[in-house]
Amino acid sequence: MTKTKAWFLAARPKTLSASVVPIVATTGLVAGLGYEIHWWIVVCALLSSFCIQIGTNFVNDAMDFKKGADTETRLGPMRVTQQGHFTFKQVMLFATVFFILAAVFGLPLALHGGLPIIVIGFFSILMGYAYTSGPWPLAYHGLGDLFVILFFGLIAVGGLFYLLTGQYTLEAFIVGLQIGFLSTVLIAINNLRDIHQDKLVHKKTLAVRFGVLGARIWIGFLILIPFFAGYYWLSIHRFWVYIVPLVCFPLGLSIAKKIFRTEPSPVYNRYLALSSVYSLIFSILLAIGFQI
Repeated sequence: MTKTKAWFLAARPKTLSASVVPIVATTGLVAGLGYEIHWWIVVCALLSSFCIQIGTNFVNDAMDFKKGADTETRLGPMRVTQQGHFTFKQVMLFATVFFILAAVFGLPLALHGGLPIIVIGFFSILMGYAYTSGPWPLAYHGLGDLFVILFFGLIAVGGLFYLLTGQYTLEAFIVGLQIGFLSTVLIAINNLRDIHQDKLVHKKTLAVRFGVLGARIWIGFLILIPFFAGYYWLSIHRFWVYIVPLVCFPLGLSIAKKIFRTEPSPVYNRYLALSSVYSLIFSILLAIGFQI
């Protein structure tokens, strides 16, 4: 394998939908509420989000190897540190470069949005590092799911909404919840796949804490709860915002069924890809619903 391909795989491109989903949904929300879309803000937010997620993925690759969570028995996609394609220091350097790029792309946003955006950007980068690194890594204490709900849901949606409108509303909060829960499906499936290996290295993910059945129930909850949160749109008579995303409900239900019927194994990598597609389709349909 070439170094370029190894670097590309380490960035985990299949997971980057988690960065796209809140941008798509928020842009649809803002347009649906009648605000003008400043596309330079959307592009900068997307690039900064991409860089934070890639940086976080690199830190995760390096630190899981260092802590012994990644071994030759790993069920998930290849990790470049564990496979020896790059050293621990090289991968951490890559992570630092992407966190710096995130700050560069975020600078115009900070100048436009002021202190709230500066705080959001700072803590987003800090938590990207702290996800699996530092004195109290979030993923090793069962807080990875909460991290995703907050930073790839509520904060990502709320921050972009604020940048585009200058305010924060209940509508932005509801969309943030819906997107946050959907984005967390990826990490929940990932953690259930790795449950047995994580137990051995005392990585106390929610899957390890809940057990296999509890983790399956949690995944089912994450897949379905966005539709329950969507009842809010019915209450304010935005019926299409609720109805249009229902088109992807069968796909979500299919993923949940597969998780309940299959033991944790490499086949979960396929379910990860499906859940990525599921969240992306949902966000697009949600954005379409706001335009009707």
